[in-house]
Amino acid sequence: MLRVISFTICPFVQRVTALLEAKGLDYRVDYISLAEKPQWFLDISPTGQVPVLVTAGGTALFESDAICEYLDEIAPPLQPDLTPEERALNRAWSIQASKHYLVQCAAMQSADKATLDQRHARLDAAYARAEAHLGEGPFFAGPRPGNVDIAWLPLLHRAALVERHSGFDLLGRRPKVKVWQRALMASGLPHRAVAADFEAKFSEFYLSNRSWLGRGANPAETSPQPPKAIGDRCCG
Repeated sequence: MLRVISFTICPFVQRVTALLEAKGLDYRVDYISLAEKPQWFLDISPTGQVPVLVTAGGTALFESDAICEYLDEIAPPLQPDLTPEERALNRAWSIQASKHYLVQCAAMQSADKATLDQRHARLDAAYARAEAHLGEGPFFAGPRPGNVDIAWLPLLHRAALVERHSGFDLLGRRPKVKVWQRALMASGLPHRAVAADFEAKFSEFYLSNRSWLGRGANPAETSPQPPKAIGDRCCG
């Protein structure tokens, strides 16, 4: 059985587990603390980052992009019969998603509106590009989810949680992206790809009194605590 080494709220891990779920592959998840990484994990992870996927043969794979490519090689593709050009475009749009995971993480931690606006500008541009490209939907390339949908799933899932808890729409109320988000949420993949306590831990980290979003997207009556650093080397 495939084994995924994970940190509970890491978006890079969720991309991998969502692809495993979409492909119907058997796997198990072992969670670690990134503050106190066990030595056995450091022994198998050259970068000290999650996710790590341990294959049935015992090989430890790292970097989420490489892991997803491996899963496409050992299991049927979500979108068969794509041309080489279509597969290349899918990889490019997937990279557009994963390169913004930590951008969104930083935006969600903003202690005040001005900081959020500054950090959100780059993220907002990515959603604008997606809005311009999306067609009839409901998924990125039609009626069924593919690899691009899986790559954007962590962003859209977290945006849904933020909007539900704070009322702030990270997606900028773009109609096509919102339809895409609703379709992914309705598929059940976002929830199946995370731990049972994901939402609680996500809210504790990003939506506590430390952040502007956590305070209901309103100015705090008291000075908030400084946000915790997520670190750009925790996952990838």
